[in-house]
Amino acid sequence: MLIDATESQLVLVDYQAKLMPVIFDSATVMANALRLAQAAKLLEVPIWGTEQNPERLGSTSQDLKAMCKVILPKMHFSAVADGLIDFLRPPQRAPQGNARSLPKHLQKPTASVPERSTIVMAGCEAHVCLLQTALELLEDEFDVCVVTDACSSRTERNRDAAFDRLAGAGAELVTTEMVVFEWLRHCEHPQFRTGLNLIK
Repeated sequence: MLIDATESQLVLVDYQAKLMPVIFDSATVMANALRLAQAAKLLEVPIWGTEQNPERLGSTSQDLKAMCKVILPKMHFSAVADGLIDFLRPPQRAPQGNARSLPKHLQKPTASVPERSTIVMAGCEAHVCLLQTALELLEDEFDVCVVTDACSSRTERNRDAAFDRLAGAGAELVTTEMVVFEWLRHCEHPQFRTGLNLIK
């Protein structure tokens, strides 16, 4: 299954000032996270960010923060426990009116927001906050794609163990280039040249 931009949301997990300096291969991870966010912005894919205990670990890099619709502060390792689902799947609007309004068969149906059920995720630490958030999103019946070259942990071993477990749980393991080219889909896309420049 190809990743469709119109069905995707991007979740960036904990790219925080005091955490990134101790992350394995952090420069590459940050560069790829920024590419992902720029591609998402270009293709109108909603971007959400999280921050683990921001008072202790600092805030998200300004470049990433500027592109996020919301940055969710959290104390749980899984962002789902602190309300991420409310952004990814907004509650249905209740029908307007009261008992004296038009009969049900004459009421206009409530417009529902089209669901974007594919969650493209990247972040740190891969074996803690990213893993726990992804596993809970899978339980909540989202399709989860984890962008491996934009994720890491303090050690390579922990990062790789997270990828093994995520794959076993049903997450798709992808790369930044896979996501960008699948979102674009073809070389005649009006944003193809700009998207290609992000990768180069």
